[in-house]
Amino acid sequence: MDNYGGTMTYSRQKLRNRKFFPFMIVIAVVIIAGGIWAAKSLLGNANPDRVSSSGPSANGAAVGGETQSTGNEPSASASNPAAVVEESTIDQPTSSELGKTYDVVISNGRVINPETKLDQEGLNVAIQDGQIVLVTDQKLKGKRVIDATGLVVAPGFIDNLSYDPNPVGVWNKIADGVTSNIAMHGGTASPEKWYPYYERNKPPVHFGASFFYTQARNQFKLSRYDTAKPEQTQTLVDQAEKALNNGVLGISFSLEYVPGVNDKEILPLMNLAHEYNVPVYFHARYSDMEEPGTNIDAMNELIGYARASGAAVHIDHINSTGGTFSMTQSLKMVSDAIAEGLDITSCIYPYDYWGTYLNSARFDEGWQERFRITYKDLQIAGTKERLTAETFRKYQQQGKLAVAYAIPKQDVIDSLKAPYVMIGSDAILEPGFNNHPRASGTFARTIGLYVREQGVISLSDAIAKMSLMPAQRLEKQAPALQKKGRIAKGMDADIVVFDYNKISDKSTVDKPEIVSEGIEYVLVDGQVALDEKGIHKDIRVGKPIKSEFLRVKAGSSTLAWDDSEVSLLEYRNANYVDLEALKAHGYTVKWDKIKHQATVASGANASKVDVPQPQVGELMLERGYQLVWDNGSTTELLSVGNRNYVPVSALKAQGWQLTKEDKNYKLAAA
Repeated sequence: MDNYGGTMTYSRQKLRNRKFFPFMIVIAVVIIAGGIWAAKSLLGNANPDRVSSSGPSANGAAVGGETQSTGNEPSASASNPAAVVEESTIDQPTSSELGKTYDVVISNGRVINPETKLDQEGLNVAIQDGQIVLVTDQKLKGKRVIDATGLVVAPGFIDNLSYDPNPVGVWNKIADGVTSNIAMHGGTASPEKWYPYYERNKPPVHFGASFFYTQARNQFKLSRYDTAKPEQTQTLVDQAEKALNNGVLGISFSLEYVPGVNDKEILPLMNLAHEYNVPVYFHARYSDMEEPGTNIDAMNELIGYARASGAAVHIDHINSTGGTFSMTQSLKMVSDAIAEGLDITSCIYPYDYWGTYLNSARFDEGWQERFRITYKDLQIAGTKERLTAETFRKYQQQGKLAVAYAIPKQDVIDSLKAPYVMIGSDAILEPGFNNHPRASGTFARTIGLYVREQGVISLSDAIAKMSLMPAQRLEKQAPALQKKGRIAKGMDADIVVFDYNKISDKSTVDKPEIVSEGIEYVLVDGQVALDEKGIHKDIRVGKPIKSEFLRVKAGSSTLAWDDSEVSLLEYRNANYVDLEALKAHGYTVKWDKIKHQATVASGANASKVDVPQPQVGELMLERGYQLVWDNGSTTELLSVGNRNYVPVSALKAQGWQLTKEDKNYKLAAA
């Protein structure tokens, strides 16, 4: 679903006859054929997710031990080896910690933390001042104790493909286990107004948004089939940069709904996204396999943008756009692109029917052939009414949202198994309830139908797809998300507690407002928003989730290292030194552009290195690039422009002796 732009109505066939369309085909060929050369001119691309010991990586590695499980998982046991956990993943409280009384204790639950692969019964979670302070098998005291015996305790679900947190739909999100509602399929062109508005309205869920290109573009009164002029595009780039500095989490495009947007508009925004280390979310241009303009063309277009710019790309709801009727091929194209080193993720909603507005470009002439359906396969959301040719025209004029029974069931299953695919609802319930049921049931349905009933994926993998992966997709520049999507000491107490045997969606096409069942407790920022008494509408503790950008400042410290001296960068209370400086101290440095990592080895002859001073005002970014030492340990690098920096603390860990004199430092062999 999209808030599409423009007011003019044309048939898709007329669109294809417009002069710009052949030009688009030529440009697409140029992007695909020449994009490899463009990518080689870049230092590297951001990984799909913040690198961790168990999180997904740029090469499509599994999340939390993704195994494509086909069996039900009622609990951790000897028959479920993936649930075996090292003791070190559980906190061992001190006597002082055991003696404390915490705000909330969730006791005796099956705790799942997808980042560390923790999946164990009989654990207790202590919460204090909105944070998780202990996860242990030791008994704890709390002002409120929630008995989670027989229940699953998981990170609160993060819906990263939602819309504005309106005061109707946010409560259905809570009832579906969602604790963070992020408008990345839509969003705002004016975050300086959007964020304060929702802060004043105090939703119960955390909230964030993208720079919504369609909304920004509408200022020029272009139709959905028109292309912006170069000067208009530059204005939009400038506005997007301002929006990023005002907190938006990325940039979003809806190409199928605004088909006039072409590469001349998109690539400048992609370059901006790469510069700022944020992802670009795409509703792809095509949703079918009918020529001209197929899913394969859509995938080639998005992969081409990622390759040419180096920016991260997220493909919205690939089960309904970009993969329908071509899922095996579409998924392979994305997997191959990830193996190439591109930063691409995707999401689905767990339904085999899509929904959007009847007056959108998706219903341009020829929709029956493209989607292999007829009028009777359309149903007005929020009613039982199936359509006819006559009622279709009536509701099209009214701009009603219709559900289309047009997604092959196997496409949902195949896409759900892909390790880079996460869950996103693409909906939030609105007044009038003319909404797809995914607005209320997406997350419960994922577990109830595709884990418990059909065994398509494991429970821990499903939880990763609904919490950890969405956090990792956006967290590089959004520090708030680095503390969400996990159940561990120091993480935010956004938690969902559910009955694995009962959790299921209850919303339907005609009744999309019905809330999910089997979700027993939801905590947001440590506050209980849902329990045995129902939803507590007085708990409105949602916080803004924003991008943050730190820049190089003047007056940096210096590091005297043997007989040389280099400038240091200070980033979040830590000091960093240029990676190239290692070459002057007996290290070799080799860079892998596919894995986005540097490998260093000691014992080489020192070489003279000219280490440039970073420019004041340059962005300091956590792109997820890694340094691998010759002993196998890893360190996350900091990026500034096309250079990378190593934390001085990592050098100390490698055996160098670090001393401090005033604000400057000295490093010498131990």
